[in-house]
Amino acid sequence: SITVGANETSKFWLGMLNDLKNRGLKDVLFLCVDGLAGFKEAIGAVYPQAQIQRCVIHMLRNSFKYVNYSDLKKFSSDFKAVYNAPTETAAFSELEGLKEKWGKKYPYAISNWENNWEDVSSFFQFSQELRRIMYTTNIIEGLNRQYRKVTKAKSVFPSDQSLEKMLYLSSENITKKWTQRYRGWDQVLNQLIVLYRERLTQYL
Repeated sequence: SITVGANETSKFWLGMLNDLKNRGLKDVLFLCVDGLAGFKEAIGAVYPQAQIQRCVIHMLRNSFKYVNYSDLKKFSSDFKAVYNAPTETAAFSELEGLKEKWGKKYPYAISNWENNWEDVSSFFQFSQELRRIMYTTNIIEGLNRQYRKVTKAKSVFPSDQSLEKMLYLSSENITKKWTQRYRGWDQVLNQLIVLYRERLTQYL
């Protein structure tokens, strides 16, 4: 779905999600988002059963901007213990350990995770195979970069519809390259069925 909007506000997200629901998207199991203002609230209003996961890559970038370059390699290496932890409990314990080590020097780098823990901890319930799919919005960001390539040469469009047409045509070309099957998808799908049962199986 391609939607053109002036601002990414909660009203915009609500309208976009309601449009998807009206067009037949009855349920969403899991959403990975990048913390845009109003998005979480809009999701809760339209798809209240959906689990929300903040993009781990965005969270790391937000933390790293508070860390001196000389400490960045060690800090990022230490942080792997948090997002690679086997369970949420273990992950939070690792975050506490990280806070003891780095908290005084870089309090905002740690509090960024503490304040958003509810929205970054969803994926710990899943296996590593599922986490690799769910932890980041990088795939859609890659798509957006390809959209920018085709729109940057033309700074003004006569109407939203003309922009939508250009994005649609570029989508047709981009998706022709999407031929690779996700490795281990059968196992991933079986795990999703166990987790979500009828919410998923009724559509298979």
